[in-house]
Amino acid sequence: MSKTRLLAAGLLAIGLLAAERRAEAQPAPKVLRIAMTASDVPTTSGMPNNGYEGLRFLGYPVFESLALWDLSRADVLADLRPGLAERWEQDPSDPKKWRFHLRQGVRFHDGAPFDADAVIWNMDRFFRDGAPQAEPAGAAIVRGRVSGVAGYRKIDDRTVEIETVRPISYFPYLSVYILFTSPRSWEDVGRDWAQVAAKGAAGTGPFRISRFTPRQSVELSRNDDYWDAARRAKLDRILLLPIPEANTRLAALRSGQVDWIEVPPPDGVGPLRQAGFNIVTNSYPHVWPWVFAAGKQGSPVADVRVRQALNYCIDRDGLVELLNGTAEPSVGFYNKSNPLFGRPQNAYRLDPVRGKALLAEAGYGPQRPLRLTVGISTSGSGQMLPQPMNEALQESLREHCGVQVEFRVVEWNTLLGGLRASPDQPTWLGADALNISLVSSDPSQMARWFLGPNVSPRGSNSGHWIDPAFDAAFTEVEQATDPAVMRAAVVRAHERLVDGAPWLYVVHDLNPRAMARKVRGFVSAQSWFQDLATVDMQ
Repeated sequence: MSKTRLLAAGLLAIGLLAAERRAEAQPAPKVLRIAMTASDVPTTSGMPNNGYEGLRFLGYPVFESLALWDLSRADVLADLRPGLAERWEQDPSDPKKWRFHLRQGVRFHDGAPFDADAVIWNMDRFFRDGAPQAEPAGAAIVRGRVSGVAGYRKIDDRTVEIETVRPISYFPYLSVYILFTSPRSWEDVGRDWAQVAAKGAAGTGPFRISRFTPRQSVELSRNDDYWDAARRAKLDRILLLPIPEANTRLAALRSGQVDWIEVPPPDGVGPLRQAGFNIVTNSYPHVWPWVFAAGKQGSPVADVRVRQALNYCIDRDGLVELLNGTAEPSVGFYNKSNPLFGRPQNAYRLDPVRGKALLAEAGYGPQRPLRLTVGISTSGSGQMLPQPMNEALQESLREHCGVQVEFRVVEWNTLLGGLRASPDQPTWLGADALNISLVSSDPSQMARWFLGPNVSPRGSNSGHWIDPAFDAAFTEVEQATDPAVMRAAVVRAHERLVDGAPWLYVVHDLNPRAMARKVRGFVSAQSWFQDLATVDMQ
């Protein structure tokens, strides 16, 4: 071999060796694999379905709102912080109007600027029927969560105004459910929302959608240009996997196929701890009820005595034991230790004598047993372990008060359809109650589920429970400017929620999740949502 060829070969070998050493020196990508309870990947067009689990994983990590949740602490209930708006205020001369002052220098993942025009474009997408960019599926979700929007307008490039149908003191807490997608990501795929979803819409968040495999997975990648430099993500990628069956999630974690699972099965918690996995729980604003069809003519639960009776006929402590302590008994919308709980007339507990007496007053007993139909799901956002829990309730009601319960079992998103419909509609499955776990974070949620003007399909009062005393207390909440006045009115409203019993109050979830020890930096916020930007891998 000539000297020239030998020299060339040597240089090539040295180059290859240097490249190998550089590759070895590069740290391995930090990839977090999460097993969700959802039966499918939440939609990727910028307003995810699958309830708040969809919003937790394919909402806020990718898309943001004018106000955002402060998820930085585990010791207090999560509150609001500035998001895509730096600040906001209620117009003192017209309290139906809110002005949001937009953050400067923010860009969507596709490079398009976030400004007032983008805000109005997205508001039209959700709230203006017939708009070119109208998205019916996303609009149904947003309108169900954000009722009372009367109009909106651009004041200048950095300021927008949103008007409500009446003064709503808590409107910023509703604004968090309006997420913003780049108009360019819709234009670039031919103005087709299905194509937007297939590609993955562009948001402004700390992660971007980088790969979507329908019904299998979605991959998020770090947004290195995120507008909040202090909160740029530590992970390179997140892989989200829908695994609805609890024991399958458990097996995936134990075998190393995933690093994090939502809602481990209760009997797996102890063995997971012994095997070195981290089990994380925390109180958070989550209530697991049956939503009664209180306004449905002909349903037995239209009678308040029946609804109260059922709340005296269930063994909540036994259900907490079944869940291995990952929940606590619920006897109202708020936890009983919450100062806003108040002093209602009814103190629900397992009291079959009281329950049977109320049923007898309503005309039910051994000769005419109460029969109920309840819609439940196989899994889903916040649903905990819906089938074994509902079977335990079924047995408890039969044993203690002779109540006979039949279930109609459907997929989670089918059940969600009932939440957005009237109780006499087919999507309610002909049921007297739907088991849908719901959020109880702030007064806006109380209004959402129970206020008379918010009956479905206008809002999310899907059981059509109407209580004038509750509505009167809540009018005071909405119009209050003094925090003490608002607080007192919320207490009165909650007392009506207990005594009017629009729900069967069962448990408050303690938000269990299990993860490998190499997962670091996670803060279990007292919220349905969690900050994935702080999470790291060892």
